[in-house]
Amino acid sequence: MDGTWFNQALARVGASQADLARHLRLAPSAVSRMLKGDRQMKPLEVVHIAAFLHVPEDEVLRHAVDTTTHPPASEGPRPGRGRPPSAGSAAPAAPPSRLLHDPDRIPIRSGARGGADQEMFLEDGPIGYTPRPANLNGVRSAYAIYMVGDSMEPRYEPGWLLHVNPFKPPIRSRDVVVYKEGQAVLIKQFVGWEGDTLVLRQLNPPDTLRIPRDQVRECHLVVGADQEG
Repeated sequence: MDGTWFNQALARVGASQADLARHLRLAPSAVSRMLKGDRQMKPLEVVHIAAFLHVPEDEVLRHAVDTTTHPPASEGPRPGRGRPPSAGSAAPAAPPSRLLHDPDRIPIRSGARGGADQEMFLEDGPIGYTPRPANLNGVRSAYAIYMVGDSMEPRYEPGWLLHVNPFKPPIRSRDVVVYKEGQAVLIKQFVGWEGDTLVLRQLNPPDTLRIPRDQVRECHLVVGADQEG
C-alpha cells in the first residue's frame, strides 16, 4: 500500500483520512489500517475512493498494491529488488489490480451466514474469479457472489453463484444485493423505496423487510445466476 500517495491525494482534494472514513462509512481506524496496508481494500471501496479522490479506479488500484512488484514502465525488473520470487516460479503472480480488471473474469465474493433475516457477513476481498457472463461485458466492477442460506429458495439454492451489475439501478420485482452497515449483506427481491425505507421481499419463509435508508450502503442488481457455482 502506497500510503504516501493516498495522503497526498487526500491533501489535493482538501480532505483528511477522517473525511474519507465518513465517505466510506467506516471507522477512522479501519481507514488508517487500510492506508498502512494492514487491511485489504475491497473492490467496492476502490470505486468509492476513486470518486472521492477524483481519480480513475486504475490509479487507486495501482497504489493499493506493493509497488515493489511493479517496476516503472520505462525500466525492466531489477534483480534483487522487491520480494524474492517463490522457488521454481518463473514470474510473479498477477497483481490484484490486473485480476480485478481481467476482461474475461470477474471477482467472486462470499461470506458466512449470521444475524437477522439470514444476513451474511462478507469475507475481505475476493475469494476467487469466475468467467465473465456476456451480459456483464464491459461493466467495470462487476462481480459474482455466492448465495448463502435458503431465504430465496426456490429461486436460488445455497451455493449458487449470482452475477451482479453494481451500476444498473434496481428494478421492481428483480433481485438485489443490499450492503448494510457493518459488512452485513442481504440478497432479496427489490420492492421499492417508501420514503426513507428500502422495502425488500424474502421468499423462504415469505416475509417483507424494511430497512432504513441510513443503514443501506449499496443496492446492486442481480442480472444472472450460475447453478453450478
